[in-house]
Amino acid sequence: MDAKTMRAIQYKRYGGGAASLQDVKIQIPKPKKNEVLVKIESSSINPVDWKLQKGMLRPFLPFKFPFTPVTDIAGEVVEIGPQVTAFKVGNKVVCKLNFFKGGGLAEYAVVSEKETVLRPDEVSPSDAAGLPIAGLTALQSLKSIGTKFDGTGKAANILVTAASGGVGSYAVQLAELGGHHVTATCGARNIDLVRSLGADEVLDYNTPEGQSLKNSSGKQYDYIINCTTGVSWSVLKPNLSKNGVVMDIAPNISNMLAFIWGIFTFSKKKLKIVVLSLGKDDLQFLVGLVREGKLKTIIDSKYPFDNAQDAWSKSVDGHATGKIIIEM
Repeated sequence: MDAKTMRAIQYKRYGGGAASLQDVKIQIPKPKKNEVLVKIESSSINPVDWKLQKGMLRPFLPFKFPFTPVTDIAGEVVEIGPQVTAFKVGNKVVCKLNFFKGGGLAEYAVVSEKETVLRPDEVSPSDAAGLPIAGLTALQSLKSIGTKFDGTGKAANILVTAASGGVGSYAVQLAELGGHHVTATCGARNIDLVRSLGADEVLDYNTPEGQSLKNSSGKQYDYIINCTTGVSWSVLKPNLSKNGVVMDIAPNISNMLAFIWGIFTFSKKKLKIVVLSLGKDDLQFLVGLVREGKLKTIIDSKYPFDNAQDAWSKSVDGHATGKIIIEM
């Protein structure tokens, strides 16, 4: 490569929101022996990105400042490390960067080949960039409750909260693909969208039914995929069947206490916190589903790199329908 520097979006301290993001010039990183250098075409912002900036894991993360945020990218391999065998220059890929290092809000990023998968032509960079954290979190939630995607699994009665968000929109589709009966919650403006993703019943969260999570049949849920901090264990628990389980991807204080309490009690109703652990094979599985038309990335909005601050603000404000994408 002839170029030595690149543009990147960084912040130098905790807090400050979008106003503290700076467009800077930094050195293009060199791939180590098992890494590839990717010229980024699209990046996707996740809530965890700006929560880190706000100090969610202070003082542990970020490790150091200035910090280049974002982990979910799609692009083209432009250089490979000497021990890389699975990729070559020119490959189109989708990647989940190291959570502790970030680096996705830039023109280039280095990533381990273990966190990189090929992206077929049928899958756009923007659709691919939405997959890593949101798609894998949804997939892990469904796999953790025994969901099969080949027609051999046992159908269950499932609720997905905040179903029009990034994780929720993937979760509804994957639950439907797994043969489950899906009830979902979202705002009134997204009811038709969520129904089109495969939900059997959709509740407006601003109605009494939506706030209490009660479906029209009155039947309790075998599993709840909770994608919002706005619903507490006291509301979730009465809606669970006898051995029901909540998979919580966004636990509030009440739900974290419920999780801890469940460890030391014999309650049959459980709340489990989802900590993303899926990797390359699962990301490849999701990319394959998108290629086959069985899964789609719902995109709220796309922003050019020059307007990265606006994209950041949009994510912080909440209520995005699907994913927020930055295009290079």
